[in-house]
Amino acid sequence: MALAALLSLIITKVYQITFTGERYSQAFVHTIMMMSIIVSVVMNVVSGNAGVAFGLFAVFSLIRFRSAVTNAKDIAYIFFGLCVGMTAGLFQFELAIVLTLFASLIFYILFKVDYGAGKDTQILKITVPENLNDENLFDDILADKTDSYRLRQVETTNLGTMILYTFAIRSKVDTKDQELLNDIRERNANLKVSLSYLEMRD
Repeated sequence: MALAALLSLIITKVYQITFTGERYSQAFVHTIMMMSIIVSVVMNVVSGNAGVAFGLFAVFSLIRFRSAVTNAKDIAYIFFGLCVGMTAGLFQFELAIVLTLFASLIFYILFKVDYGAGKDTQILKITVPENLNDENLFDDILADKTDSYRLRQVETTNLGTMILYTFAIRSKVDTKDQELLNDIRERNANLKVSLSYLEMRD
């Protein structure tokens, strides 16, 4: 279990470094570590016993598809409880106790240190006058204030006299939202700018 925890820590670090999508999930990072630890015990329990293995995954599949669970971490906890119950049911009491204590400690540490937390994806909407219509108008500001940004939508508003740009951005750790908004307002003729967060973290 300790080796599984260490190796999954490496895996999640690589995942965080190489992640390039927009909907980063801290719960998914935790789930990778949780499942690695739990499955390492499952394989030890069911090795050489195809009947137990089949029964375990049949029950888990039933729970998964019959339950309205939206958080990946909730699924991992269900599997955790299932594995502990199965281990105790096979009279491997010592292993069940060790799994419960070790895994619970690791999961609690992940929670307390906020492991895997990332800067949430934000939706930035900028209104500009028609005469300032230029998709690259804010590139230097966004390059300086964000780790990544992508233009998602361009549309006209106010009977075609205004242009609305919608960006998906991930701000740098030291970037303050108000600083970003102020820099943009200086360039968009002080028109409306809005910044909203997607629900990323669990």
